[in-house]
Amino acid sequence: MRIVLLGYMGSGKSTVGKALAERLNLPFTDLDASIEAETGATIPELFQDRGELYFRKLEHEVLVGLLESGQDRVLSLGGGTPAYAGNMDRVLEATPNSFYLQHTIPSLVARLTSEKAQRPLIAHLPDAELPEFIGKHLFDRGPFYLQAAHTIASTGKSVDELVAEIERKLV
Repeated sequence: MRIVLLGYMGSGKSTVGKALAERLNLPFTDLDASIEAETGATIPELFQDRGELYFRKLEHEVLVGLLESGQDRVLSLGGGTPAYAGNMDRVLEATPNSFYLQHTIPSLVARLTSEKAQRPLIAHLPDAELPEFIGKHLFDRGPFYLQAAHTIASTGKSVDELVAEIERKLV
């Protein structure tokens, strides 16, 4: 069984994915961690040294490799992954078990404010600009996120609640 979690940065894809994988006794793969392992560089370093276009091309290649491996797993995508290079089409072709962890803008702002330094797309932003930035990204990426087979309203829910909801919807 292949399960793919997607959503905006800070939505809990990795945390929920690890818990879900443990519950289902499946391996967990974080796409960003796979990219870092393959390149020997962190995501912020790749953005800074090579730029976003290089990163998105590499992200696509690693995603396709993971999806085509045929290995059962829980896979968490990067926040922008579904919006680039036909990646969402690839996910939908690979599995009926794609889940969008949907949060409200205030929830995402609260979750991301303390993590800005580790997030290359928002590290430079003053806190006051975060809601507008997130809102714009959600407007742009929303059509891709909403293609997931399932949308999970995630604001205010615990990891255990989200895992249980995902489990109930698995095909």
